[in-house]
Amino acid sequence: MSQLVRAKISALGTYVPPRLLTNDDLEKMVETTNQWILERTGIRERHVVDKGVATSDLAVEAAKQALAQRGLSPTDLEAIILGTVTPDMFFPSTACLVQHKLGAKGVWGFDVSAACSAFIYALQAGAQFIATGAHKKVMVIGADTMSSVIDYTDRATCVIFGDGAGAVILEPADDDSLGLIDFLHEVDGSGACALYMPGGGSLNPSTHETVDKKMHYVHQDGQAVFKFAVRKQTELCEKILEKNGLKGSDIDAFIPHQANKRIITATADRLGLRPEAVIINIDRFGNTTAGTIPLAMETARQEGKLKKGDLVLLASVGAGFTVGATLLRWAF
Repeated sequence: MSQLVRAKISALGTYVPPRLLTNDDLEKMVETTNQWILERTGIRERHVVDKGVATSDLAVEAAKQALAQRGLSPTDLEAIILGTVTPDMFFPSTACLVQHKLGAKGVWGFDVSAACSAFIYALQAGAQFIATGAHKKVMVIGADTMSSVIDYTDRATCVIFGDGAGAVILEPADDDSLGLIDFLHEVDGSGACALYMPGGGSLNPSTHETVDKKMHYVHQDGQAVFKFAVRKQTELCEKILEKNGLKGSDIDAFIPHQANKRIITATADRLGLRPEAVIINIDRFGNTTAGTIPLAMETARQEGKLKKGDLVLLASVGAGFTVGATLLRWAF
């Protein structure tokens, strides 16, 4: 059996729409306050799209940045894997729309639906194509337009979410000391009704009744999600560190899904991470679901906290429930 090839991230691009929705704006829309939002979530502002802008549009902008950074054309890619919970439409896949808008002729692709874990799930799917030698250049995108499924009269959800996208290019690692090292993924479907959108699928097809009942918006049991997220995110991170003979203090950059600042800090404390290694940008972007981890990667780079050779731990918990942790060494 031939030896598997290690995949590395060779480029990163991100995009958020220019329009800001601040906590002050939300105070005028729903019964809430800036202080309440900050204390509960750590969010000050989030970016939201203008009418007519879709998830594929955000994804394309992030993809263009990644391609430009690597000096590649869209046709150099071999596959596009796109993680999203807010596709432009049920079908075709948003990956198909991105492929066409990019002009990536001859490139195939597909969508991954894993909510907030979609980016790291898609990342591992792409890594397997590199590992087996099937492909040498795979684009992985996490993109969501959460404002399209948020009820802005529900303060439990409307203060949390924003819109954004991030894209990375995966290629074979020339140096085995760099690239993706290991991953652990898990799902627990018993938590499906703690965070979900009940309307529009085959169970509850779209009708006047489903619209009137606001079934096409995000529904969340915040307490259940919080408890599960802290417990399981920590658990998977501990397992992957132990499996690879590492401690929390060995991690140079912890880049978690940006769902809630309290979840991030609770996980970091339990893992014994150095405070300067914990990447948090939820204050500026909110929860962009599949977009949060690549957006946080870019924040880490801009802050000088993500350099070639750094040991990086990615982690997420999302609707499903989906859980994931990825260990890698940054390659550029």
